[in-house]
Amino acid sequence: MAKKPAATASRMPINIGIDEKDRAAIAQGLSRLLADTYTLYLTTHNFHWNVTGPMFNTLHTMFMAQYTELWGAVDPIAERIRSLGHTAPGSYAQFGALASVPDAPAVPPKALAMVQILVDGHEAVARTARSLFPLADKAGDEPTADLLTQRLTVHEQTAWMLRSLLEE
Repeated sequence: MAKKPAATASRMPINIGIDEKDRAAIAQGLSRLLADTYTLYLTTHNFHWNVTGPMFNTLHTMFMAQYTELWGAVDPIAERIRSLGHTAPGSYAQFGALASVPDAPAVPPKALAMVQILVDGHEAVARTARSLFPLADKAGDEPTADLLTQRLTVHEQTAWMLRSLLEE
């Protein structure tokens, strides 16, 4: 019988019923979700600060509710990555490399262009979350699947509400 390597303080063995290869793949996908969520959070907060025009009050308030929700989402995603035994990304460089959501424009756009950018961002985050279901399902990772379901609900509903503002 092969001897198990000794556990170290920094890398204790993990035996939660999900093998290391699956945990690594899920953690990588969750890292992309974290990067997308954080990037969308920053863009939404930026737009909250910089929105102008006749819809100022409505959008300023709406964007605040949205960036507050996004801010509350980053911690559970990062903590799920840690629960799987991996390090969560946490730098702008890491997020930039992982995110499918583009950074906010350097010059704030007009209000309705902001709304369209946020629609696109929420739809992108939803696609990222949805892409992880096959991995979570294959591994029997119900906590990740639950987290993804919660995030999809928020992003799809937010995208719908924002799209409604663009209709004439």
